[in-house]
Amino acid sequence: MRFVVKRLLLGLVLIVSASMALLLSDLGRRTATARNVPHVGLLQHASTMLLDEGTRGAIDGLAKNGFVDGKTIVIDKFNAQGDISVGSSIAKEMVNARYDLLLTMSTLSLQAVASANRNAKTVQVFGLVADPVVAGVGISRSNPLDHPRNLVGIGSFLPVQDAFRIAREMFPDLKRVGVAWNPAEANSRAFVEKARGVCRGWGIKLLEANVENSNSVLEAEDSLVARGAEALWIGGDVTVSVAADSVVLVGRRAHIPVFSITPGKPDRGTLFDYGTDFYQIGKQTGELASRILRGADPTQIPVTNEIPIHFVVNTIAFKDLRQQWRIPDDILRRCFRQLQQ
Repeated sequence: MRFVVKRLLLGLVLIVSASMALLLSDLGRRTATARNVPHVGLLQHASTMLLDEGTRGAIDGLAKNGFVDGKTIVIDKFNAQGDISVGSSIAKEMVNARYDLLLTMSTLSLQAVASANRNAKTVQVFGLVADPVVAGVGISRSNPLDHPRNLVGIGSFLPVQDAFRIAREMFPDLKRVGVAWNPAEANSRAFVEKARGVCRGWGIKLLEANVENSNSVLEAEDSLVARGAEALWIGGDVTVSVAADSVVLVGRRAHIPVFSITPGKPDRGTLFDYGTDFYQIGKQTGELASRILRGADPTQIPVTNEIPIHFVVNTIAFKDLRQQWRIPDDILRRCFRQLQQ
C-alpha cells in the first residue's frame, strides 16, 4: 500500500513539474514576444460610423506597413463612449502603461491623451482632428514643424464653405440654416466659426443651438425649426453626429433638408454629405504611426492637413420638401454615391 502511495505521489510531482516547465517556457516565449513586438494604445472618443471608419483605417494603415494586430504588433483599443471624463481617465491609464506609441482618433481623444502625456513619456500620433491648432496642445498654425516633440499627426478641416456652396446651388434663396453644436468640442467650435463667416458673406443667417450631450439634440433641432430654419446642418460635431437620426427626424417632420460635412450613407436621410473620407484619413494616420514605429523622428515630421473628399447625394430626400430644392446635373456628376428614387 505504501509503495502504491509513493508511486502516486511521484506521479503527481512529475506532472506538476512538467506543467511548471511548460508554463515557464510559455512565459519565456510571451516575454520575448512582448519585448520584440510593439505595443500601441489606441483611443477613440465615441462609437460613431465616422470614428469607427477612421479607426478601421488606422489599423489597416498599420497592417499595410507590416504591423498586423495580433501578429507583429499588439493594439489595445479603448473607447470613451462619448464621455469626456471617461476619456480623461482612460488617457491617464494609457500613459502610465508606457506603450511604445499612443494613437488617438478624434479631437477630444487628442486633447485627453496630450494632457495626460504632458511629460512626453510616449510618442502620440493623432488623426481625425479638424483643427489641431485650436485643440490647444501646442501646435503652430504658421509652422507645421512647430509642435511638441512627442506629438504629431494629421489635421482634417472639413470643407464647410464648399458644403454651404452646394446647398445654395440646390436652393439659391436659402436664408436661414440651423446648427446644433457642443461648445465643449474644439473642432465643432472651429467649424461653426467658419460657417458664421461663410454665411455672413452670402447673406445667410446661421441659427445656433448649444447641446451638452446627444440626448439634448432632438430638442435643440426642434428649437431651430421653430426659429425659422430652412435647412439643418450637421457641422462635424461628434455629440450631434451620434444623434444624426434625431436631426433627420426633425428635418422630415418640418419638411426641410438636412445636410452635413460628415460623410454618411446615402440612405441615412440627409440630402447630401460633403466631407472627408474618414477611412482614408485613418489609413494615412496608421501609415504615419508605422513610420514612427520604424524609427522616424517625430520632430522632423510636419503636421499636415488632409481632406480626401467623400460626396454623397440622396435624391429621395428631395421628396416632400416645403421649398423648391433641386439638384443641378453638375452636382450629380461630382458626387461619388447617390440614392435615387
